[in-house]
Amino acid sequence: MSFVAGLVIGVLVGIGLIVLFVKSENARSVRRSALATTIAAFARMTVEDSKKLLAPEHYPSWLNWLNAHLTKIWPYVDEAASDLIKANVEPILEQYRPIVLSSLSFSKFTLGTVAPQFTGVSIIEGGDEGITMELEMNWDGNPSIILDIKTRLGVGLPVQVKNIAFTGVFRLIFKPLVPEFPCFGAVSFSLRHKKQMDFTLKVVGGDISAIPGVADALETTIRDAVEDSITWPVRKVIPILPGDYSDLELKPVGTLEVKLVQAQGLTNKDLIGKSDPFAELYIRPLRNKMKTSKVINNDLNPIWNEHFEFVVEDVSTQHLTVKIYDDEGLQAAELLGCAQVQLSQLEPGKVKDVWIKLVKDLELQRDNKDRGKVHLELLYCPYGMENGFTNPFTSNFTMTSLEKVLKSGETENGDLGNKKRTVIIRGVLSVTVISAEDLPPTDLLGKADPFVVLTMKKTGMKNSTRVVNENLNPVWNQTFDFVVEDGLHDMLMVEVYDHDTFGKDYMGRCILTLTRVILEGEYKDCFPLDGAKSGKLNLNLKWMPQPIYRDS
Repeated sequence: MSFVAGLVIGVLVGIGLIVLFVKSENARSVRRSALATTIAAFARMTVEDSKKLLAPEHYPSWLNWLNAHLTKIWPYVDEAASDLIKANVEPILEQYRPIVLSSLSFSKFTLGTVAPQFTGVSIIEGGDEGITMELEMNWDGNPSIILDIKTRLGVGLPVQVKNIAFTGVFRLIFKPLVPEFPCFGAVSFSLRHKKQMDFTLKVVGGDISAIPGVADALETTIRDAVEDSITWPVRKVIPILPGDYSDLELKPVGTLEVKLVQAQGLTNKDLIGKSDPFAELYIRPLRNKMKTSKVINNDLNPIWNEHFEFVVEDVSTQHLTVKIYDDEGLQAAELLGCAQVQLSQLEPGKVKDVWIKLVKDLELQRDNKDRGKVHLELLYCPYGMENGFTNPFTSNFTMTSLEKVLKSGETENGDLGNKKRTVIIRGVLSVTVISAEDLPPTDLLGKADPFVVLTMKKTGMKNSTRVVNENLNPVWNQTFDFVVEDGLHDMLMVEVYDHDTFGKDYMGRCILTLTRVILEGEYKDCFPLDGAKSGKLNLNLKWMPQPIYRDS
């Protein structure tokens, strides 16, 4: 955090110094009347005039001008900004100070002699509301940064941060646009994308690895501080003209309900037995905002059926990340694969059921190795959503006024009920198994005798269809009812078997959560069979709610 925050503050200070430098140079060569004319021209600039200056054909000139002047005045930026940076960064480091350390502060901080270079620029117009500029910056710096740390054991260490390499995209938002110079009311800045952030920690005159856990704790502290203090959607708002700019600050815009259903075909990392997978999910990679599933032992096709909730702050740019690991007990867990879902792909208020291929690294464009896939159910719920939509995971879903009173444990007189109650989504699930298509053959004649087994995972309640002999496109049209005690946390498992005289052969299955049918009341869909070369099931699901309450 020290060098990144320092760099941002230093660059902003540097840009200010560049402006002052250019003005002073102009003052020596241009008469006062000409300067007055220039200022008057800027003052008469309209919003449209300012947009013309941001045309793409001017980008190379901007970058050359900015890099040249920043390099020229960088020694002055370093000297002017060091104390300011220390004062701003130390409280942030203290906020994220790991528990193994009793204190963490700077003993020395300079930005070095190498100025950052801006390598790319793009402009994103926001209509008449604002203009967004994104600057790609590369910095292979040589700063002198020394941290004074003290462990809980009383050991004091001077730790040097060195070999810094940083590449990222900074976002500047000029908003709102106004008809007076400089044509915008405030500027917000943020680290839009962190492409590379490498550094080395070294104890001055010693080896940091001699104290177990300190190096990892410090590195995690720096990365967490960068993520939570300046990485988009976090932004710093700097007022330029007087006004209220609270609407530009970071605010939650909704919640993302995630059901981690299952995974299939995971890589086996164990020499004896199978991997013991668990999942880590997050929108922002901060320790206190990550969610972790339970460990499923010795299983490459785990079923979790776990629900997690996340706060969404910018649905247009944020994404959900899922990483699946093999639990190694006391040793560090080994990554099996990871996946991402762009939140902008989700329709508000609509359940999206997705299978996502796992890859080794999210930054890689191609990964030809089969690492398995993960099954998620996603529901994005914006705050203030209209059309009568209610998030089913909130405690007042489908509650009448009387039910709300019962849940709170109070009445109008305040004399009835002394226990808080939690609403349970109870109801009857009616499942119609309509037909199947293109089932894989299982016997020598290229046919099969399929039937379907339906099971509620929590209760184990089962029902089966009749057997349709010698048919790969069977039609059943059979309906089964299940009493479900907790619809939001139960699952329907639909398995297809081939009937044999002396048993049955497994053909494939599909696993369905109940969130969608609870929201929509009834729907009909076609579901591909997992674990089969081919085949689909046509099902109709209907939900009849019966809310009850349980003492908590």
